[in-house]
Amino acid sequence: MQRPIQLLLPLALTLAIAACSPAEPPAAADSAATPTPAADAAAAPVAEPAASDAAPVEGVSGTYVIDPNHTNVVAQWSHFGFSNPVANFGQAEGAIVYDADNVAASSVEVTLPLAGLDSFSDDFDEHLRSADFFDAEKFPAITFRSTSVEPAGGNRLRITGDLTVKDITKPVVLDATINRFAEHPMAKRPAAGFDATTTLKRSDFGVGAYAPNVSDEVELRITTEAMVAAPEGADAAEG
Repeated sequence: MQRPIQLLLPLALTLAIAACSPAEPPAAADSAATPTPAADAAAAPVAEPAASDAAPVEGVSGTYVIDPNHTNVVAQWSHFGFSNPVANFGQAEGAIVYDADNVAASSVEVTLPLAGLDSFSDDFDEHLRSADFFDAEKFPAITFRSTSVEPAGGNRLRITGDLTVKDITKPVVLDATINRFAEHPMAKRPAAGFDATTTLKRSDFGVGAYAPNVSDEVELRITTEAMVAAPEGADAAEG
C-alpha cells in the first residue's frame, strides 16, 4: 500500500497549489469579443423614418397640366414565373388640381391613349392592342378620374378614383407621394411632381387573357411632372 500513497501525494499537492493560486485575468481576445454599449450603438443599423413620418411638402394651390414627356405609367406582371416584363403607357394627358388649404378638394384626371403603349417589343405592342387584350381600335384610351383625395401623413396622399378600361369602370386606390412643388428651372412656371403605386387585377377590366399563368395581378408605378399652364402667347422652354 505504500507505493499508491506515494503516487497520490504529489497529485494532491498539485491540486492544492492550483486552488490557492490567483485567478488568471481573462484573455484579451475574450474582452475584445464582448461588445461594449458604444460598439453596439455603432454597429446597430440606423432605422429610417417611416414614409408617414416624412416632412410634409409645402404644396402650392393651382391646376397643373401633366407633362407627357416626363410622365410614365409602368405596368409589371409575371410571365409564367420566368420573367417580369414591363410596359409603359405613355403620351399621358390630363391635369392635377391641388388645393393646399383643403387637400380633400384636390382632384386628378388622366387619359392614357393606347397609341402610346410601349412594351419595348413591336410585335407584343400589336398583340396588346389587339382584341385579345385592350382592343385599342374600339377602345382607344384608358382614363382615370379621382373621386377623393386624402392626406396620408407627411408627404403622402391616398387618391381613390375610377379607372376605365374597355368601357369597364372599377374603383382603384393610388398610394401617392408628393415629390416637389417649385418653380420649374427652365419653364419658369410653378411645377409639381408626384409618384404613385397601386396593384389591380387585369381580369376586372376585360384584359385577363392567359391568367393565371400570366399573372392576373399587375403592379402599376406612376411618376409624373405637371406645370401650371403657360399664359396665352407665352413661349415656355421645357426640359
